Amino acid sequence: MPLTLPAALRELGKRRINRVPSPVLAWSVPWLLVMIGSLSPLLPLIASAPVVPPMGFLFLIAWLQLRPGLFPVWAGLPLGLFDDLFSGQPFGSAVLIWSIAVIVVDFVETRFPWRGFAQDWLLAAAAFAGCLLGGLVLANMAGGSSGVLTIVPQLIVSIFAYPLAARLVGALDRFRLIPIREL
Repeated sequence: MPLTLPAALRELGKRRINRVPSPVLAWSVPWLLVMIGSLSPLLPLIASAPVVPPMGFLFLIAWLQLRPGLFPVWAGLPLGLFDDLFSGQPFGSAVLIWSIAVIVVDFVETRFPWRGFAQDWLLAAAAFAGCLLGGLVLANMAGGSSGVLTIVPQLIVSIFAYPLAARLVGALDRFRLIPIREL
């Protein structure tokens, strides 16, 4: 009897003899996705105002909410440092903002362990607003002169892109935990 697609997908996650998730794949996929998302400023997109959401931060927040405890609390430092290399913001701004965001999301996770998607989306929206506003303040302190209204389109796109990022992170979470042959 052939397996239907949903039944075949259910069979993927079951533990079988000599099959376990790869520790290298399970560890590297979240870090690599956030780092690839941080490369989004390299996209050939020309706009008069910032509209592309901070993809690395978007994926970081999605991973933190999908799998609490997957990233250590200090993960904001190396990931923010990598993002600072490509974002064009003053060096160290993403390190500060991402570290604060990881600590706040971890705090919210310990205080409210049972949340729904609406609460996660609201927390993500607050994190995006804090990230973009903090980046604007730090850029203006370093010599920029932009108003708060400049980041509104980017904030709106970030908030509405979060469910798509959460779906992508969920799919990649299932991928990273696929049992493969153990030697």
